[in-house]
Amino acid sequence: MFQKEIHLKAVLFDMDGVLFNSMPYHSAAWHETMQAHGLNLSREEAYLHEGRTGAGTINIVCQRQFGRNATQEEIENIYREKSEVFNRYPEPEPMPGAWELLQKIKAAGLIPMVVTGSGQRSLLDRLEHNFPGMFHQELMVTAFDVKHGKPDPEPYLMALEKGGLKANEAVVIENAPLGVQAGVAAGIFTIAVNTGPLDDQILLDEGANALFPSMQALCNGWESFIESIEQNIDRK
Repeated sequence: MFQKEIHLKAVLFDMDGVLFNSMPYHSAAWHETMQAHGLNLSREEAYLHEGRTGAGTINIVCQRQFGRNATQEEIENIYREKSEVFNRYPEPEPMPGAWELLQKIKAAGLIPMVVTGSGQRSLLDRLEHNFPGMFHQELMVTAFDVKHGKPDPEPYLMALEKGGLKANEAVVIENAPLGVQAGVAAGIFTIAVNTGPLDDQILLDEGANALFPSMQALCNGWESFIESIEQNIDRK
């Protein structure tokens, strides 16, 4: 049960799987690239690592198979190749419901912010094109900003610092288990949207304070949901 009284000022969005329907391409790109380097990472497992830095994901698989961390050269090569494979796929579409939800958030005078473990410049560059006027670069947290990626709380703590916010003045919207862990560890009310193939229970087990089946469902119920959490009602 989330105990803090919420005085909402900002909404912290993960990017992949929340703003963009990009995870099917990410998971396929990770699987293909790892396989080319003799490493085993299934498409479904890629969803479990979503939100982790590329280096973190590569090191976990290298440790599992070779009993060592990847070298810096291996990390750079694998991540570059993964990015190249990802960029060969069609441009990911904005997640249904994301634009409408952002419009509601803006209209309510709340600040939308992006907190992503991604360093995928093709997507970062498309934020303004797909969601014009919604996000400001100085309030974004990406893989280029943090030392410790999700599930470490650093990305969300950094977002609070950039926004001049307290933990009870924001909510997190995440689709990934590691992202949920990070939001909860930062002390922020964390909403999970299950836009991938993982079982709902995985997200709840990581501590999600609320769960929705899609971004569209969250958008449709946003006003009543926010009213309920500001009255400190747990919807999990």
